[in-house]
Amino acid sequence: MAQESGVKVGLVAGEASGDMLGGSLLHAMRVREPGIRAIGVAGEEMIAAGCEPLAHASELAVMGLVEVISHLPRLLGLRRRLARQFTAWKPDVFVGIDAPEFNIGLEARLRRHGVPTVHYVSPSVWAWRSGRVKKMARSADLVLCLLPFEKKVYDDQNVHAEFVGHPLAERITQQSDTSAARLKLGLADDGEWLALLPGSRDGEVTRLAKDFAETVAWLQDRRPTMRFVAAMTSAEGEKIICRALRRFAPRVEIRMIRGQSHEVMTAADVLLVASGTATLEAALIGRPMVVTYRLARASWWLLNWPGLLKTDRFALPNLIAGEDLVPEILQNDISAESLGQAILHELDDADRRRYLNVRFREIHQTLKRDAADRAAASILGLAAGRIDE
Repeated sequence: MAQESGVKVGLVAGEASGDMLGGSLLHAMRVREPGIRAIGVAGEEMIAAGCEPLAHASELAVMGLVEVISHLPRLLGLRRRLARQFTAWKPDVFVGIDAPEFNIGLEARLRRHGVPTVHYVSPSVWAWRSGRVKKMARSADLVLCLLPFEKKVYDDQNVHAEFVGHPLAERITQQSDTSAARLKLGLADDGEWLALLPGSRDGEVTRLAKDFAETVAWLQDRRPTMRFVAAMTSAEGEKIICRALRRFAPRVEIRMIRGQSHEVMTAADVLLVASGTATLEAALIGRPMVVTYRLARASWWLLNWPGLLKTDRFALPNLIAGEDLVPEILQNDISAESLGQAILHELDDADRRRYLNVRFREIHQTLKRDAADRAAASILGLAAGRIDE
């Protein structure tokens, strides 16, 4: 491990979104404390920012209540190993970035050994399994929230939490150039474009592939001039979508583009998007969208257990705004007709689009707070024993 002097920071990030947050955080911390030493579970952005990897962030990319079971022995073994390594290394502060099912237990163990702990990105305690707030109180000295409504949940339980803003609001400009994005991607600059964003995990792509294929077939029958582009994050996800298209939409031509979701969203007139961070990115870019999602049947059944679910909204733009800005079509309500009709409504209602533009700009302003720098200041303050009580 690195031997240079400086604040010692342990980090564990889950998958690509956590790696992005961790990379920005490390850069901001190094501005304030250039000699920082960082080790942990990291992806490419964190590694580039100087984090020495003990494991790769992709190892934590497991989604769903039931799906995680098959990975449980491996994940528990990894957590035990990391607990031993961090305890021996004695970091000045430990930061768990997202991945709450993995990190909360690790944070609790390290905190018992005297390591100050931070959880960066509140789990969805406001939506389901609100009892996790008590676990957070036992595991984290500080919770850093990306969304404005999250802090109150912790305040009500006397858990130290801060709203730092969302890093996406720093990365995305409010003025998006549709024509420039189409030129960059080699897309025609006339007509209507629908962008498909079926998710970043192969499991969620698999569950939505048939629905997406049937929807574009339904739309082409009713809007023959509409064009389609798909933003994919992996070669395997692209194969899954292509197989579904060959079976359920053989006459539809879709342009597949990998690794450029921001540009694809900017180039489109409307989006069909799997629920997740992509919905917030779409709102910050200023694009109308229809949000959909499928969980495995057992996960959906568990999610609907009495008292487990605490919200009737899922899409981040709706949660932040406190109103139904974008349509949400989930699980048993998903069909080609329900998705297709919602997409056409988003395209054809000019007054609604104008209203969305105003509300999306307000969301952008709310979230743009220099999140990485705020988070870095709070974490370094905790490391130095300066955190306010």
